[in-house]
Amino acid sequence: MLITKVISAMVEYYSGDPKRVAHFMKVYSFAKTIGEREELDAETQEILEVAAAMHDIGIRPAEEKYKSSAGKYQEIEGVKPAEEMLASLGADDRLTERVVYLIAHHHTYDHIDGIDYQILVEADFLVNAYEDNLSTKAIETVSRKIFRTKAGTEFLNEIYLK
Repeated sequence: MLITKVISAMVEYYSGDPKRVAHFMKVYSFAKTIGEREELDAETQEILEVAAAMHDIGIRPAEEKYKSSAGKYQEIEGVKPAEEMLASLGADDRLTERVVYLIAHHHTYDHIDGIDYQILVEADFLVNAYEDNLSTKAIETVSRKIFRTKAGTEFLNEIYLK
Protein backbone atom coordinates (compact mmCIF):
# COMPACT_ATOMS: atom_id res chain seq x y z
CA MET A 1 0.00 0.00 0.00
CA LEU A 2 1.23 3.47 -0.88
CA ILE A 3 0.29 5.01 2.48
CA THR A 4 2.51 2.53 4.33
CA LYS A 5 5.42 3.43 2.07
CA VAL A 6 4.72 7.16 2.53
CA ILE A 7 4.60 6.95 6.31
CA SER A 8 7.83 4.92 6.38
CA ALA A 9 9.51 7.44 4.07
CA MET A 10 8.29 10.37 6.17
CA VAL A 11 9.59 8.77 9.37
CA GLU A 12 12.96 8.41 7.65
CA TYR A 13 12.73 11.99 6.30
CA TYR A 14 12.17 13.33 9.83
CA SER A 15 14.59 10.86 11.45
CA GLY A 16 15.64 12.17 14.87
CA ASP A 17 12.72 14.62 15.06
CA PRO A 18 10.02 12.88 17.10
CA LYS A 19 7.93 16.05 17.38
CA ARG A 20 7.48 16.27 13.60
CA VAL A 21 6.82 12.54 13.25
CA ALA A 22 4.23 12.60 16.04
CA HIS A 23 2.56 15.64 14.47
CA PHE A 24 2.11 14.17 11.01
CA MET A 25 0.96 10.84 12.46
CA LYS A 26 -1.73 12.61 14.52
CA VAL A 27 -2.88 14.64 11.51
CA TYR A 28 -2.92 11.47 9.41
CA SER A 29 -5.04 9.68 12.03
CA PHE A 30 -7.61 12.46 12.21
CA ALA A 31 -7.71 12.87 8.42
CA LYS A 32 -8.15 9.12 7.86
CA THR A 33 -10.94 8.90 10.41
CA ILE A 34 -12.76 12.03 9.24
CA GLY A 35 -12.50 10.85 5.62
CA GLU A 36 -13.93 7.47 6.51
CA ARG A 37 -16.75 9.01 8.55
CA GLU A 38 -17.54 11.35 5.65
CA GLU A 39 -17.57 8.28 3.36
CA LEU A 40 -15.07 9.50 0.78
CA ASP A 41 -14.56 7.43 -2.34
CA ALA A 42 -11.41 5.26 -2.31
CA GLU A 43 -9.34 7.54 -4.57
CA THR A 44 -10.11 10.70 -2.58
CA GLN A 45 -9.45 8.85 0.69
CA GLU A 46 -6.04 7.72 -0.56
CA ILE A 47 -5.13 11.24 -1.69
CA LEU A 48 -6.24 12.62 1.68
CA GLU A 49 -4.25 10.08 3.67
CA VAL A 50 -1.07 10.58 1.65
CA ALA A 51 -1.40 14.37 1.82
CA ALA A 52 -2.00 14.24 5.58
CA ALA A 53 1.10 12.13 6.17
CA MET A 54 3.20 14.43 3.97
CA HIS A 55 1.60 17.81 4.63
CA ASP A 56 4.56 19.28 6.56
CA ILE A 57 7.32 17.95 4.30
CA GLY A 58 8.25 21.57 3.56
CA ILE A 59 9.18 22.42 7.15
CA ARG A 60 12.75 21.16 6.96
CA PRO A 61 13.68 22.96 3.72
CA ALA A 62 11.83 26.10 4.91
CA GLU A 63 13.84 26.15 8.12
CA GLU A 64 17.06 25.66 6.16
CA LYS A 65 16.27 28.35 3.58
CA TYR A 66 14.30 30.94 5.60
CA LYS A 67 15.16 29.99 9.19
CA SER A 68 11.38 29.73 9.67
CA SER A 69 8.70 27.07 9.58
CA ALA A 70 5.95 29.60 8.79
CA GLY A 71 3.06 28.14 6.82
CA LYS A 72 3.73 30.16 3.67
CA TYR A 73 7.30 28.85 3.55
CA GLN A 74 6.15 25.27 4.15
CA GLU A 75 3.78 25.60 1.19
CA ILE A 76 6.52 26.92 -1.09
CA GLU A 77 9.27 24.55 -0.04
CA GLY A 78 7.17 21.38 0.26
CA VAL A 79 6.51 20.94 -3.45
CA LYS A 80 9.89 19.64 -4.61
CA PRO A 81 10.55 17.10 -1.83
CA ALA A 82 6.95 15.87 -2.08
CA GLU A 83 7.25 15.33 -5.83
CA GLU A 84 10.58 13.56 -5.39
CA MET A 85 9.34 11.32 -2.59
CA LEU A 86 6.14 10.36 -4.39
CA ALA A 87 8.07 9.60 -7.60
CA SER A 88 10.52 7.41 -5.68
CA LEU A 89 7.58 5.49 -4.17
CA GLY A 90 5.92 4.91 -7.55
CA ALA A 91 2.86 7.11 -7.02
CA ASP A 92 0.82 7.82 -10.12
CA ASP A 93 0.72 11.28 -11.68
CA ARG A 94 -2.90 12.07 -10.74
CA LEU A 95 -2.35 11.32 -7.06
CA THR A 96 0.98 13.16 -7.04
CA GLU A 97 -0.52 16.26 -8.64
CA ARG A 98 -3.33 16.54 -6.08
CA VAL A 99 -1.18 15.67 -3.06
CA VAL A 100 1.41 18.27 -4.05
CA TYR A 101 -1.36 20.83 -4.55
CA LEU A 102 -2.71 20.10 -1.06
CA ILE A 103 0.76 20.38 0.49
CA ALA A 104 1.29 23.68 -1.34
CA HIS A 105 -1.98 25.09 0.04
CA HIS A 106 -2.60 23.49 3.45
CA HIS A 107 -2.13 26.81 5.27
CA THR A 108 -4.37 28.71 2.83
CA TYR A 109 -7.97 28.72 4.00
CA ASP A 110 -9.80 31.07 1.63
CA HIS A 111 -10.07 28.85 -1.49
CA ILE A 112 -10.67 25.32 -0.22
CA ASP A 113 -11.63 23.47 -3.39
CA GLY A 114 -12.44 19.92 -2.36
CA ILE A 115 -13.38 17.60 0.47
CA ASP A 116 -9.80 16.28 0.68
CA TYR A 117 -8.51 19.83 1.17
CA GLN A 118 -11.25 20.60 3.71
CA ILE A 119 -10.51 17.53 5.78
CA LEU A 120 -6.74 18.09 5.67
CA VAL A 121 -7.18 21.61 7.03
CA GLU A 122 -9.54 20.39 9.75
CA ALA A 123 -7.27 17.50 10.78
CA ASP A 124 -4.22 19.77 10.94
CA PHE A 125 -6.13 22.27 13.06
CA LEU A 126 -7.37 19.57 15.45
CA VAL A 127 -3.74 18.73 16.18
CA ASN A 128 -2.37 22.29 16.09
CA ALA A 129 -5.02 23.53 18.54
CA TYR A 130 -3.55 21.22 21.17
CA GLU A 131 0.11 21.54 20.21
CA ASP A 132 -0.13 25.36 20.13
CA ASN A 133 -2.30 25.51 23.27
CA LEU A 134 -4.92 27.68 21.55
CA SER A 135 -7.53 29.48 23.62
CA THR A 136 -11.16 28.40 23.59
CA LYS A 137 -12.04 31.69 21.90
CA ALA A 138 -9.55 31.05 19.07
CA ILE A 139 -10.87 27.52 18.62
CA GLU A 140 -14.47 28.78 18.49
CA THR A 141 -13.51 31.34 15.84
CA VAL A 142 -11.81 28.73 13.68
CA SER A 143 -14.77 26.41 14.17
CA ARG A 144 -17.10 29.01 12.68
CA LYS A 145 -14.77 30.16 9.91
CA ILE A 146 -13.16 26.94 8.68
CA PHE A 147 -14.81 23.72 9.85
CA ARG A 148 -17.41 22.32 7.44
CA THR A 149 -17.48 18.54 7.80
CA LYS A 150 -19.82 16.89 10.26
CA ALA A 151 -17.11 14.53 11.55
CA GLY A 152 -14.44 17.22 11.91
CA THR A 153 -16.84 19.56 13.68
CA GLU A 154 -17.91 16.80 16.06
CA PHE A 155 -14.28 16.02 16.90
CA LEU A 156 -13.52 19.71 17.49
CA ASN A 157 -16.53 20.10 19.77
CA GLU A 158 -15.88 16.87 21.70
CA ILE A 159 -12.18 17.56 22.22
CA TYR A 160 -12.09 21.31 22.81
CA LEU A 161 -15.51 22.85 23.29
CA LYS A 162 -17.34 20.61 25.80
